Amino acid sequence: MTMYSHTESELLKIRREKLDYWKSQGIDPFGHPFFDTQPIECVLEPFKENQSVRIAGRILSIRDMGRSFFAHIQDQGSKMQIYANPQSCGEIAFKQLKHLDIGDIVGVEGSCFFTKTKEKTVRVKSWQLLAKSLRPIPSQWYGLLDVEARYRQRYLDLIMNPEVKRVFLQRSQIIKEIREFLHNKGFIEVETPMMQTVAGGAAANPFKTFHEALGIPLYLRIAPELYLKRLLVGGFEKIFELNRNFRNEGISRKHNPEFTMLEAYWAYGDWQSMAKLLEEMIVAVAQKVFGTLQFPASKQFGEAKTIDLTPPWPRRPFKEVLCEAIGEDWFSLSGEEKIKVAARFEIEIKEGFTETDLCRHLFEKQVEAKTMGPLFVTELPTEFVPLAKQKKEDPRFVEVFELIVNGQELAPGYSELNDPIVQRERLEKQAGEEKQKIDEEFLLALEYGMPPAGGIGLGIDRLTMLLSGQESIRDVILFPLLRPKKEQKETD
Repeated sequence: MTMYSHTESELLKIRREKLDYWKSQGIDPFGHPFFDTQPIECVLEPFKENQSVRIAGRILSIRDMGRSFFAHIQDQGSKMQIYANPQSCGEIAFKQLKHLDIGDIVGVEGSCFFTKTKEKTVRVKSWQLLAKSLRPIPSQWYGLLDVEARYRQRYLDLIMNPEVKRVFLQRSQIIKEIREFLHNKGFIEVETPMMQTVAGGAAANPFKTFHEALGIPLYLRIAPELYLKRLLVGGFEKIFELNRNFRNEGISRKHNPEFTMLEAYWAYGDWQSMAKLLEEMIVAVAQKVFGTLQFPASKQFGEAKTIDLTPPWPRRPFKEVLCEAIGEDWFSLSGEEKIKVAARFEIEIKEGFTETDLCRHLFEKQVEAKTMGPLFVTELPTEFVPLAKQKKEDPRFVEVFELIVNGQELAPGYSELNDPIVQRERLEKQAGEEKQKIDEEFLLALEYGMPPAGGIGLGIDRLTMLLSGQESIRDVILFPLLRPKKEQKETD
C-alpha cells in the first residue's frame, strides 16, 4: 500500500468527505452532460459585455471573499475568471459553490463583464459540478517541475503547463496541414499492416509478438515501405500513410521506440521530385501553423541561432560533405586507413563493424550532428540504402537524399528501386545468413512490375521538435516510453 505524507493524506480525506456532501445535496459529484458550451477563447475574443455565455472547464484557482466568490476555470485552449455572489446565482447555489475545490470541473452559465481591474469575467447565473477531483493538482505557482513526473503523469503536465498543451495542439495542426497539403496534391491516404510476418523496409531491430490463433510469430512494423510499394504495383499512383513504427533499439533525445512517420510514394517521379514536394510541404505547414519560416536552432549550435526554411534549400553530394568534414577522400582510402580515420574521430569500432558502418557513423557524427541546415545531402553510398536506384554514372552511390535540419535527419527520399532482380541481390546481401528476413511476398509483387517512383519518409516527431522549438523527442510525444515506476515499499 502506498503511504502519503500527513498533509496529503488529510487533503485526500477532506476531498473524499466532500463526496458525501455533494450526494447529500442531491448532486451527482461526477455530473451529467453539459451541452452547447463555447470555447473560452471565443468568449475572450471578441469580448462583449452583457453577452450570455456557457462555458466549462477545470478550476485552477479559487478566491473566496465571503459574499463574493472568484475562480479561474480552464478549458482546452484558454482560462477565464468567473464571479458569483448570492444575487447572481441564488443563495443555495452560492453556498454550494463555496464547497468546490481546485481541480474540480464545472459548467457555468452567465454574462460577461469587466471587473474593477478590467479583467474579463463571467458573472455566474447558474452552474453545475461536472466532475469532482479526488486528488489535489500541483500548485499553480510551482507547477509540475520534475521531468519524469511530467512524462509519467502527462495529464497533470497538460493541466499545469499551458506551453506543453500548446506544443501538442501545434502537433495536431501540423499533421492536419500535412494531410491537407498531400490531398490537395492528389495523394490518397492508405493504411497498411502494423503486424507483419517479416520485419522489412528498414534496417532495424523489431519488436516480436505471437499470434495464438494462427500459431505464427509476428513483428511490429519497423516501416510500412514494402506494403506501400505493393500498392504502387496495384495501380495506386500517389499514396501516403501517417504511420506508427516500432524499433526495438535505444532511447535518446532523438529516439523513442514508438514513433510517427509520414511515408509517401509518387509513381513516375524520382528523388528530385520528392525533394521538391517535401520542401514545399514543410514550408507550407510552417507558414500555415506558425506564420513564419524562421525557427530557433537547437542549443548545441549556440545561443540565438536561427534556422531559415526559406526555399530553395541547398543540395550537396554525400561524398563532398563527408570528405570535407574529415579532411580526406574516404572513398579512396584502404580498409586500414579508414579504421585510423574512424579512430581519429573517436568512432567506437564494435565487433562485426563493416566499412559501411564506419562510414555511416562518421557521417552522423561529423556531418549530420554539426549541420544546422536545412540541407539536402544527396547521392548516398549504395550500401546505405538497399531500396533505392543506383546512379548510372557512378553505381557506388544511389539516387537518394537525406534532409538534415537542426543536427538530425528529418527525412530521407529515394528514386525507388523497381528492378526485382537487383532488389533481391541487395536484400540478400543486407540479410547475410538471415535469409528469413527477406520479404518474398514483396519481391513477388515487384516481378509483376512496379512503375518508376519517388518516395519520402518524414519523421513527424522530429518535425514537431523543430517547429515547436523542443530539444527532446519526449516533449512532442504525449506518452513517451518510460521504465515502469518501482512500487514504493510499504511503510509503517
